[in-house]
Amino acid sequence: MPKGTHQRQAVIRRAGRPGDLGWVVMAHGELYDQQFGWSTDFEALVARIVADYAAQHSPATEAAWIAEVDGERAGCVFLVADDRPGVARLRVLLVTPAARGLGLGTRLVQESLAFAREAGYRRVTLWTTDNLVSARRIYEHFGFVLADEEPHHGFGHDLVGQTWTLDLQGSPTEG
Repeated sequence: MPKGTHQRQAVIRRAGRPGDLGWVVMAHGELYDQQFGWSTDFEALVARIVADYAAQHSPATEAAWIAEVDGERAGCVFLVADDRPGVARLRVLLVTPAARGLGLGTRLVQESLAFAREAGYRRVTLWTTDNLVSARRIYEHFGFVLADEEPHHGFGHDLVGQTWTLDLQGSPTEG
């Protein structure tokens, strides 16, 4: 390795340290404003998702992960139960710009899907917008299929909302 450079240390761990949940909300609010000009309505949505998880998640069937690079938070994802039996929802996937290109998004989704299988879910679903191209590539890599899309006005913009779904019973276990 050339002098003056170092291998970046990237780890995925369960969320649960003080500050983890607040960081998820803050990072989403700041990054989506910087990258897409999204309003604080988006940050409020993320805050509700995180608050619901914090208040009532079941450790056997729901979990959250934080990606760290060199000891600093750099990404996250949540897996929570859907209202439908046997269905989980992938929520709030994010990797900070400084940590992109390290495979963290793929590792976060892989970790959450492995957990979903262990927890006995039959299907995982997610909602996103069509402008989040990098995230969509990750979802497609794992076999998620576009199930529905429709125009959506939210976060101060006209967007296209998309629902993606993955059948865990017919999908490979590795990413």
